[in-house]
Amino acid sequence: MPVAESGPPTPRRFPALLRQRAASFGHALRGVGAALRTEVHLWFHAAATVAVVALGLYCGLARWEWVAVVLSVGAVWCAELVNTAVEAVVDLVSPQYHPLAGRAKDVAAGAVLVMALAAAVVGVVVFGPRLWGQ
Repeated sequence: MPVAESGPPTPRRFPALLRQRAASFGHALRGVGAALRTEVHLWFHAAATVAVVALGLYCGLARWEWVAVVLSVGAVWCAELVNTAVEAVVDLVSPQYHPLAGRAKDVAAGAVLVMALAAAVVGVVVFGPRLWGQ
């Protein structure tokens, strides 16, 4: 039986699919970073996120309360990021004012508002009893 040649082992490489997925995460993180650098509203959301997490740690939230808070914060961030993407695409395809472009931007901003209001309700339900002693 022939003996395999000995030599340095060949390094194992991730399959192409895993490399592509890793690259996708990099693109996504770059997108969040770009939005954070350019969108003032995201700065507000970042500050609010830090405040809510700090308040949650201070209040000692239960597991289900953390789930509600994290999902709410994540949903607001997602809505804001989608709004930012919609605004960028609308600006690209319609550099001049157009009523439909304005409506698309308004609706995307409205989605952020609706999600932020829903997150505020979650905040009142989760933090209200602790903060108002009920």
